[in-house]
Amino acid sequence: MTAAGLPLLVLGTASTAVLLRRALVSVTVRGTSMEPAYHDGDRVLALRGRAPTAGHVVVLERPGPGRLWSRPPLPPWAGAAAVSGRHWMIKRVRAAPGDVLTPQDAAAFPLLQPGRVPPGNLVLLGDNHRSSLDSRQVGYFPTARVLGIALLARPGRAVTASAAARSREDFPPGP
Repeated sequence: MTAAGLPLLVLGTASTAVLLRRALVSVTVRGTSMEPAYHDGDRVLALRGRAPTAGHVVVLERPGPGRLWSRPPLPPWAGAAAVSGRHWMIKRVRAAPGDVLTPQDAAAFPLLQPGRVPPGNLVLLGDNHRSSLDSRQVGYFPTARVLGIALLARPGRAVTASAAARSREDFPPGP
């Protein structure tokens, strides 16, 4: 490589690093709603920018009191500071936009009706049903609130990450 090509290589490497930092987010699971698959303190690598399908595990913004979000969704290009300023949780996608909910599915999700999941919405469920805030209590979750799809998990305790996937279900009972 010539000396003239070195600045382009450095610039290309720096650009790739920035893109990867925005596409991959490391989060720490908080709570027990996804046990036994994910435990409190586990680190999860989430991939941003892909549409989740049934069976995927997603990191998404946790709704606030009243099961609503007080701020607009983060844009897909939001950086680490914006991501770390939100509260996150981790859930499994039960149904994605266009998937069909049967009458039996609807019985498990009292806020949902049988039929196709509307565009821009997900049906989510925690693996540990007894301690999970999910579509059984909230109904549909907007796809715009998904930070990313969980790619892999690594056991860990008390690990600091750029954002915390908060699955602790500490909401007061709804109306």
